[in-house]
Amino acid sequence: MEQKKVILVIGAGDATGGAIARRFAREGYIACVTRRSEDKLQPLVEQIRAEGGVAYAFGSDARKEEEMVALIEKIERDIGPIDVAVFNIGANVRFSITETTSRVYQKVWEMACFGGFLMGREVTKVMLPRGRGTIIFTGATASLRGREGFAAFAGAKHALRALAQSMARELWPKGIHVAHPIIDGAIDTEFIRTNAPEKYAQKDIDGILNPDHIAETYWQIHQQPRDAWTHETELRPWNEPW
Repeated sequence: MEQKKVILVIGAGDATGGAIARRFAREGYIACVTRRSEDKLQPLVEQIRAEGGVAYAFGSDARKEEEMVALIEKIERDIGPIDVAVFNIGANVRFSITETTSRVYQKVWEMACFGGFLMGREVTKVMLPRGRGTIIFTGATASLRGREGFAAFAGAKHALRALAQSMARELWPKGIHVAHPIIDGAIDTEFIRTNAPEKYAQKDIDGILNPDHIAETYWQIHQQPRDAWTHETELRPWNEPW
């Protein structure tokens, strides 16, 4: 009997990351989800299990090399082969350039880029011998352009995009599909509901992104035949300026 495949979601928050984990779990994938605080993952794990899926939660700091190495080793040893890995950590903070401290800049880069490198490197090591796998890095508006006040975030997201491009060119010929979907717009989250109520009000006219619809695109990317692979695609509401 074939061993069940695993999807690893680094940064499985209450919106996009959780929706991705649930979408793959509905297809029979074992969902391994991480956040820095394992306790915050329990509602997601319980929801997946209530829907008939299998899920495991891990408290893990994606910025710490030893923790990422240990996480991948544990999943491969104790749970199953990682077939899909998604890096979905956000680090969207706003500071003027004069108020952007070196600590802020470095922390944002560690969260939004360096963690992606660590995940990408470690899952590549286990995927290469199998000659298959999908690695997806979540991009943002800041992956394409740096707005005022977002020097740290845009720098990190540009770097993550470059990482994804380099990995795709190296790994596609070896059977590993690397993709970088760009989420360009507000997402239906508690943060937007609380902090941008005028924006959130556009939910009724499909003016903000539904996490489940984002997750559907990730599933479709994973399902693509290799003669028609997507590397970069953009998702935005119909009324989003771009």
